[in-house]
Amino acid sequence: MPLVQRRREVRADYWPGFVDAMATLLLVIIFLLSLFMLSQFFLSQELSGRETALQRLNAQIAELSDLLALERAGNTEQADEVSAMTASLNALKQQRNQLQGIIAGGDEADAAATAETAALRRQLEEEQALGADALSRVALLNQQLRGLRQQIAALEEALEASESKGEESQTRLADLGRRLNVALAERVQILNRFRSDFFGRLREILAERSGIEIVGDRFVFQSEVLFPSGSDALNDAGRQEMATLARELIDLDSEIPDDIDWVLRVDGHTDSRPISGGRFSSNWDLSAARAISVVQYLIEEGVPPNRLVAAGFGEFNPLVPDDTPDAYERNRRIELKLTER
Repeated sequence: MPLVQRRREVRADYWPGFVDAMATLLLVIIFLLSLFMLSQFFLSQELSGRETALQRLNAQIAELSDLLALERAGNTEQADEVSAMTASLNALKQQRNQLQGIIAGGDEADAAATAETAALRRQLEEEQALGADALSRVALLNQQLRGLRQQIAALEEALEASESKGEESQTRLADLGRRLNVALAERVQILNRFRSDFFGRLREILAERSGIEIVGDRFVFQSEVLFPSGSDALNDAGRQEMATLARELIDLDSEIPDDIDWVLRVDGHTDSRPISGGRFSSNWDLSAARAISVVQYLIEEGVPPNRLVAAGFGEFNPLVPDDTPDAYERNRRIELKLTER
């Protein structure tokens, strides 16, 4: 029976590589879609803020335009008052000339004419004072009008600068997205290349070993290869296998660039039969303890602790969902997967 199983494992299997490539492509597509949605979200937020500022500036411009119209109306009214005062002044000058003629014609009306002339002079001075006040008010209105025009020009310049800044932000955001996509694609390609090299070397080393198989992007060790039944202590054969794995991981750590945050995930699994007695209260405890034992031994062999992750799945992620002895044997396993943190 072991001879037949060994021959079946030697047979070439292209499906895991295909699954690996498709899974990686799917992860890249999902990440790119997430990045695109995030970029659209930030862009929409920025554009929304720009539209709000534009609406506020338009409202201020409309308010200033209303004030300008009111000031122009007041200026027109003041001009009409000045025209009326000028006409009244001309009429007074005519009356003064008439009175001067009357005074020259006779001495009898001299006293009355003098009094009337004095009254007209006082009235003329009052009209002139009113005219000077109206002129000063017109000058003040003109000055305010010039200030309003300057404010409108400044608002228009600010609006143009805001629109230009928005276009520049959109351009920088698009360029940043393109550069980020290129960098992420390069990191994924580098990690995939080292993962393929690592799996190729392990496949050559472990291809003839019984109880070890490749499932997708993971190496699967049957628990009986590494541990005694119901125990989390590595046996001699398990220590030899993990020592070989540790040497490959140490070589891999020296080859992968430092900016790629890779880890080896060690997953412990059990079959669906409940544990009775012993120091483990559940399959959770046993699967986690076995994964931790593998990680601790790899650390003892020199693998950096920050490159290792241990996880226990109990009986809740079976390879074969059957209640047969063969299914129980396949489901009791340790899985190794090289991935990014």
